Amino acid sequence: MSILEPKQLVESLGFWGGHLAIWSIIFAESGLFVGFFLPGDSLLFAAGFLASQGFLNIFALMAGCFICAVVGDNVGYATGKRFGHKLFSKEDSLFFHKNHIVKAQKFYDKHGKKTIVLARFMPVVRTFAPIVAGIGKMDYATFFKFNLLGGLVWTFGLCTLGFLLGKSIPDVDKYLLPITLAIVVISVIPSLLHLLPERKK
Repeated sequence: MSILEPKQLVESLGFWGGHLAIWSIIFAESGLFVGFFLPGDSLLFAAGFLASQGFLNIFALMAGCFICAVVGDNVGYATGKRFGHKLFSKEDSLFFHKNHIVKAQKFYDKHGKKTIVLARFMPVVRTFAPIVAGIGKMDYATFFKFNLLGGLVWTFGLCTLGFLLGKSIPDVDKYLLPITLAIVVISVIPSLLHLLPERKK
């Protein structure tokens, strides 16, 4: 495989267009119902990997992802606080299931305030944990503190891991595309396995 494929993808979006696309996905997964199935973990890792080859700016990438993750969680918190009671009367659809909120609520009940940090690394729960915090009227200052910590560890940690991996592999240009695709596929599988049974129901 040639390194030209991911390079061409980035070039098709434009250098900053590539950053904007990644930032938008991170925001959507953190703050919007439609983002619960997005592969945020693998995207951050793969983006860091691409940044190690100069396709993205690692500092802009991490800073933008951090801001979008924090803002996204704030949107989720505000949604839960403002419309929480209405969400349970909302009809289930492809992008919304009440049991997603229930799942996040159980996780929140088990781990308390740490949920805002831990949920960053769990698909589905990641999207709905801030909504649950808003529904439960968690103290905003406390929520914001854990939101900052979770967003920092998640975005900077995974981007840095991808970046270091890219820098440590000899002749990485030969493996960039298959490794990036493998990361994305592996991350998407759990979300698909979760989504398909819900569609059958």
